[in-house]
Amino acid sequence: MEKTTHIAVVPSPGFSHLVPIIEFSKRFIHLHPDFHVTCIIPTLGSPPTSSKAYLQSLPSNIHSIFLPPISEDAIPKDIYVGKKIQLTITNSLPSLLDELKSLTSKAPLAAIVADPFAFEVLDFAKDLKTLSFMYFSVSALALSFFLHFPKLDQQVSGEYRDLKEPIQLPGCIPLHGSDLPNPVQDRSSPVYKEYVDRARRLGSVDGILVNSFREMEEGPIRALEEGARSGGNPPVHLVGPITQTGSNSESECMIWLEKQPPNSVLYVSFGSGGTLSQHQINELAFGLEMSEKKFLWVVRAPSNSTGAAYLGSSTNEDPLKFLPEGFIERTKEQGLVIPSWAPQIPILGHSSTAAFLTHCGWNSVLESIHNGVPMITWPLFAEQRMNSFMLTNGLRVGVRPKANDDGIVERDEIAKVIRRLMEGEESEEIRRRVENLRDSAVNAVKDHGSSTKAMAEVAHKWKSFSGI
Repeated sequence: MEKTTHIAVVPSPGFSHLVPIIEFSKRFIHLHPDFHVTCIIPTLGSPPTSSKAYLQSLPSNIHSIFLPPISEDAIPKDIYVGKKIQLTITNSLPSLLDELKSLTSKAPLAAIVADPFAFEVLDFAKDLKTLSFMYFSVSALALSFFLHFPKLDQQVSGEYRDLKEPIQLPGCIPLHGSDLPNPVQDRSSPVYKEYVDRARRLGSVDGILVNSFREMEEGPIRALEEGARSGGNPPVHLVGPITQTGSNSESECMIWLEKQPPNSVLYVSFGSGGTLSQHQINELAFGLEMSEKKFLWVVRAPSNSTGAAYLGSSTNEDPLKFLPEGFIERTKEQGLVIPSWAPQIPILGHSSTAAFLTHCGWNSVLESIHNGVPMITWPLFAEQRMNSFMLTNGLRVGVRPKANDDGIVERDEIAKVIRRLMEGEESEEIRRRVENLRDSAVNAVKDHGSSTKAMAEVAHKWKSFSGI
């Protein structure tokens, strides 16, 4: 009987950061059951119910530990959500180290795997005599930007959003400066300086696991592999696409979908934490109504912060009361509005779902690709504008509505892009491209697929390091 190899994984706070690293762990131990994974979870305030429920169904060789929660009073309230996450991790480091020491006292750890916000944890790897790996749960394009950001910081003067020429990263489609992540859009901010520092430190890890696959990001992946061979960046392992699997649901929205014609419904959701302003909610509502297309819309209460619900800090008010007067009654034959949450995986996999209006979080992007669903890209924060640019300008599997000078996407524009994606010749071409990408995604995770081979390479590295 083979000996067990132990690894520790550390997500950052937030359900949409916990899910990717756990889904990676589940797929990894399914392929390599002689491994044991301990997931050490930092939290801001009490662990959310969604996280606890999600962790209850884990296989026996994945063990989860919630660290003592960091008090919400210890974190400034009016700061960028990424900074809140970072401070939660920093304040959790003493208890994280205690847990890691406890693990190594029982059995050697082959590796510590952390997500990008939890990068400080990897500083412990050397002293604990283990390998340091980053689980990069977003695109290879975002990783390429992150690795090259310190060099970009030296080359560019002024703000990136003001650049007239696009930014060229190795192997990537040229990006507009305005589409770079939020933390780098103000060079005078402390968050910017921390971002540069974090990018520099990423170069010292022993390996990076990327939730993507070659057919989706051929150029960035080739450049990252060449960089690894030349010593310019750490070794990169393409373990994607890793997505959640959804069970059949008897929820109201699934019963409603069953009654709709095939390929007729636009699914609208801004992820686990995305929020819109009241003005933008109104425009989206009227745009959906004007499109005359069927829709299933997951609505949250409004906020002027695009990530207000990300760490569970959104209002408990009924989201439906913020919709325009008479909207639900007028559209009762056209659409269905669901407050706060809906079972996204079965919705995207349903034959009635024709398109997805998404905030372009990487989990949602991969889930849409995995089901062959074209996208209307509506990025809100983090690296989502980069994802949107890749989907619309590179892969051409989606369309992006244009905002006005105040950053509002108006109702006429919304109705126009919905029709553009759901009817006509261009719509059919987009659907063909996304279906081809879906086939590649399915092939990547088959027994001899690229993702499965990458997992085997990682398992071999970890076993060799631990002497098993």
